[in-house]
Amino acid sequence: MSSEFLTFLFIGSFAGGFISGLAGFGTSLFALGWWLQVMTPIEAVATVLVMSLVSGFQGMLLVWRSIEWSILLRFLLPALIGLPIGLQLLSHIDSRLLTIVVALFLLVYGGFFSFKYRLPNLIRDTPVVDSFVGFLGGILGPVAGLSGALPTMLCSMRPWNKMKQRAVLQPYNFIIMGLSAILLASNGGYSPATLKIIALCFPVTLIASIIGIFVFKHLSDSRFRRMLIGLMFVSGSILLTRVIFFHR
Repeated sequence: MSSEFLTFLFIGSFAGGFISGLAGFGTSLFALGWWLQVMTPIEAVATVLVMSLVSGFQGMLLVWRSIEWSILLRFLLPALIGLPIGLQLLSHIDSRLLTIVVALFLLVYGGFFSFKYRLPNLIRDTPVVDSFVGFLGGILGPVAGLSGALPTMLCSMRPWNKMKQRAVLQPYNFIIMGLSAILLASNGGYSPATLKIIALCFPVTLIASIIGIFVFKHLSDSRFRRMLIGLMFVSGSILLTRVIFFHR
């Protein structure tokens, strides 16, 4: 492996692990842009799924006692229905166009509320909307690698404390990524070369996620919400850059 390969590999590992530890999502958004420069798409996706689980497991330990299952299942159960639909649609939908649409949506939402003094404040209980967003997230996972984008956007609108928001996003993303990894493995997605890459990424992602969790613990609830909204804008920017300049 060249020094360039290792540099891109470790930068992606640290960026993805840190953001996942900090926010409970974002490994793919912040790692794939680096990894796709030095890996094949299948290697990059296979690696990011495992690294999402590596960083997500620590986050699961953090939020386990705070999970409100009635709320989580509103998102998760429809997502499990959407996941196989997304897999079926994978060969029929232009994933590049879909990614651009989602990225623009994230940019408009994140950019608008990042510069507003008052945050969005969705107080009313919306179980139907929650389920629909979860369903769309399940579809977007295999199609565009964006299972957590819409649930994160919806959660950032609610006046929940940071632990309650993370107790939805963390297990949702962890379970969807885990199932995606299993499906990919069943299709032979983990070659010996990919497993070697995963072994190199593992310690960097692990350390970075620990640092991210440390920072998360020191954020106030309002700053965490602000950070989620800011990450929506950054995520949209990264997605557009990746799909326009680095799409294969």
